[in-house]
Amino acid sequence: MENEYFPSDQHQVRTSLKGQFLMAMPGLADPNFAFTVTCICEHAPEGAVGIIVNQVHAFLSGKDIFDELKIRYKPGSEFIPIHLGGPVHIDEIFVLHGPPFGWRGCLMVTPFLAMSNTRDILEAIAMGEGPKSLMIALGCAGWGPAQLESEIRQNAWLTSPASENVLFNTPVEARWEEALRNMGIEPALLSDTAGHA
Repeated sequence: MENEYFPSDQHQVRTSLKGQFLMAMPGLADPNFAFTVTCICEHAPEGAVGIIVNQVHAFLSGKDIFDELKIRYKPGSEFIPIHLGGPVHIDEIFVLHGPPFGWRGCLMVTPFLAMSNTRDILEAIAMGEGPKSLMIALGCAGWGPAQLESEIRQNAWLTSPASENVLFNTPVEARWEEALRNMGIEPALLSDTAGHA
């Protein structure tokens, strides 16, 4: 009897973009997403949520976040960069991170990546005891039902599996190009051909 539902479960897995990178095509006009890489953290029939991973806040750092939340921090933690995670919920903090994954609000994105947004992980990060690989973002990106699928059909985005190397080892300003190269696409050629198809 269980096997009756297996094919639809498989279809659900294949059509979800959770754990994927979205790379903005060069022609994407929305200034919030121009040349961005977004990690999709949740994707369901109700919509999708992601974190932009290649935009850093020009004025905020870890110190501002920890001071605002009255969290004690160790020297060095005040310099943690704060990313612009997207134009939705811009006053909320999201942490994309590797292991450990035992935080209160921990949502697994892939076997190697999770998103958390509870105080316990921020307190650990402030004291240098959080995940070794992490990225703190203010705000997120959101799509309504079927909106993201529609944008992909309109060639606004390229998709590929999220990469730890791009997230945690590649300089912020190089993440869009590196994510494309991981797909075998030379970014300069993509930029040159945009709008000439």
